[in-house]
Amino acid sequence: MVQVAVMGHGVVGSGVVEVIMNHRDGIMKRSDAELNVKYILDIREFPDSPYADKFTKNFDDILNDDEVKVVAEVMGGVHPAYDFTKACLLAGKSVVTSNKELVATKGAELLQIAKDNNVNYLFEASVGGGIPIIRPISLCLAANEVIEVAGILNGTTNFILAKMIKDSMSFEDALKMAQQLGYAERNPAADVEGHDACRKICILASLCYGKHIYPEFVHTQGITKMTLADVAYAASWGGVVKLIGQVKKLDDGKLDITVEPMLIEKSSQLAGVDDVFNGILVRGDSTGDVVFYGKGAGKLPTASAVVADIIDCVKHLKERKFVFWEDGDGSLVKPYEKTEYPIYIRAEAEDKKAAAEKAAELFPDMKVIVRADAGENEFAFVTGSMKVADQEKTIAALEAAGVTVQSKIRIAADL
Repeated sequence: MVQVAVMGHGVVGSGVVEVIMNHRDGIMKRSDAELNVKYILDIREFPDSPYADKFTKNFDDILNDDEVKVVAEVMGGVHPAYDFTKACLLAGKSVVTSNKELVATKGAELLQIAKDNNVNYLFEASVGGGIPIIRPISLCLAANEVIEVAGILNGTTNFILAKMIKDSMSFEDALKMAQQLGYAERNPAADVEGHDACRKICILASLCYGKHIYPEFVHTQGITKMTLADVAYAASWGGVVKLIGQVKKLDDGKLDITVEPMLIEKSSQLAGVDDVFNGILVRGDSTGDVVFYGKGAGKLPTASAVVADIIDCVKHLKERKFVFWEDGDGSLVKPYEKTEYPIYIRAEAEDKKAAAEKAAELFPDMKVIVRADAGENEFAFVTGSMKVADQEKTIAALEAAGVTVQSKIRIAADL
């Protein structure tokens, strides 16, 4: 029998215990061992839980018990999760986690500690919840050079944008609905400001390219400024707006990595990913495009991925799985202002005709797009590919001519 500890008994933690207890026979067949949850760490009281006898508030109970071979860290946040995870790895215990913030900020260090102590640190659930993505990239696509990863990595923002696109609901009303349905937290900043998606694309980029990509290296923009006017113009252009996390290996070896709203064509495999679903496209040099789709969060889908990692650790108690990347200093990431792509611009001016002429002068390859019920002084257009630094200079020149730029959104031309 292999003894397991679960740190945290929130939504995911309670799901992990539930999955292990309810699927004992199947887990035994797949791991060739019986699993037992010996400890559940939480500072709260759960007197009515069927597992009340397993609870402890003392981390040392787990750390000092040599029988515990695998620990599931499902606490969330960096502290104390980092300290507890590090201590467990140093003590020779494998750790699995759903904690995307911890992996994105401390992954290189924790993977090195796991390597030095011949144990495993696995985190399948940290990116896609129940969607398999870490293992397929590290194993199934191992023969490929990954050219690009791009995806809808946050279900909350995707739900909000879907409501705006399909039901003409304002951002504020869609967010309120997401909170009422339990898809968004009371403080939704991590989702709507793009930080959650940023952590996930950092993990995927680190895995694919072998160097830790920290969140501070990544240009990150959320959806709080998105309006129904932008949604309507996107439809007139022939696409939809999605919050995309993307990393692409450029010809010079650098990485173009970003999280921001993007216009994608309706023919894109990601355009039809709606509601709280996630979609992750992996572009390999041999396989071409492979897309992973499903619910990226939720109690049992995420718990299922955590338990799958526990099973993997149990099957590899005396050997390491090769999931690893080195620390990084940001030199692999191309500075955002030097990246290049086309953009959509929505603007207003008292003299719309003169403003459009000035825009055509500054953006020679621009194409005007129109929408129904546009404001009298409003106009919009898309440009050709430009470096970000040049975009900013040209937009400044346009505004100096009396034009107010209301929106600028990246166009994902190759998704």
